[in-house]
Amino acid sequence: MPLKCGIIGLSGSGKTTLFNCISNNRAETHAAAFSGTKSNLGVMNVPDARLQAIDDIIKSVKVIRTTIEMVDIPGLTKGGSQTEGNKFLSDIRNVDALIHVIRCFEDPQLPHPEGSINAVRDREIVDLELQIKDLESVDKKIGKMEKMAKAGDKDAKHGLEVLHVVKDHLESFMSARTAPVSQDDRRFMEDMFLLSDKPVMYVCNVDEASAVSGNDYTSRFMESVADQEAEVLVIAARMEAEIAELETEEDRLTFLADAGLAEPGVNRLVRSAFHLLDLQCFFTAGPKEIRAWTIKKGMLAPQAAGVIHSDLERGFIRAEVMKYDDFMKYGSEHACKEHGKLMIEGKNYMVGDGDILHIRFNV
Repeated sequence: MPLKCGIIGLSGSGKTTLFNCISNNRAETHAAAFSGTKSNLGVMNVPDARLQAIDDIIKSVKVIRTTIEMVDIPGLTKGGSQTEGNKFLSDIRNVDALIHVIRCFEDPQLPHPEGSINAVRDREIVDLELQIKDLESVDKKIGKMEKMAKAGDKDAKHGLEVLHVVKDHLESFMSARTAPVSQDDRRFMEDMFLLSDKPVMYVCNVDEASAVSGNDYTSRFMESVADQEAEVLVIAARMEAEIAELETEEDRLTFLADAGLAEPGVNRLVRSAFHLLDLQCFFTAGPKEIRAWTIKKGMLAPQAAGVIHSDLERGFIRAEVMKYDDFMKYGSEHACKEHGKLMIEGKNYMVGDGDILHIRFNV
């Protein structure tokens, strides 16, 4: 279940610099790159210290981390949703969540497209562009459903009521994700893949001096989204990009410590992304490989097995389960079994975060 995040923001916000911090690919960040109309694609390995801890015991041949796909969407501009140049907005439809980068730093060498630094205004500009694009989608679907309703389709009549609620919400300059629509009625929205319906986290991009405590821009921004219960991170993307270029982990940790940080911003970003999308990891472990797998919280054992391979879900018999903490405490599968900590679970077992699974199946 690969997670796909889209990085959005106004031109000059530093989103491509953030992309370079966290992706295995590198994209251009010079001034001319801001006018690009092609999204950058990359993959990042999800940091998880538990994998190394398991490997310290098992001594496997290889360790495979779970990954997140990153899409760096070209910088949005005011009014851009109405131009041909912003066709890349469609790239946002294909992501699971949005990482909205907000500029919270001064740089005379990098003029702001709006002429001044104002984090609250910048968020509203991007939100409006997404909302305008979503209105087009909602209007198109309303047109289709009106024809179905006239033909006597009762479900279409109810769907029209729901879509008009969404349309009124968007026209009030509010995002689709906060529309007052019940979970069941959201089925009328799902096939439109509305841009402003995507879960969003905000990254306040600051200068190095503000990396630990933020600044006035970040404070005002956080106040503006306080009622959204939104995930907001403060990251000095340029500094983090420089740290990411260092050759050794020791050098990177030293650089972070000098800046007053305990861990890279990417680690916090990944945790926030998992929390935002209600995700967790389980592990498979053996002499050939130790591997992390991403699943939705609440998944049952057969569904989790299906993330590994569809045959495992189809022919699922049982799961042998060890809790990560128990494995660390007792130091081996055999010891866990002796202490009653290796459990045999059936199809109704809800997989927990950090579970170490061995799937038994037959096809």
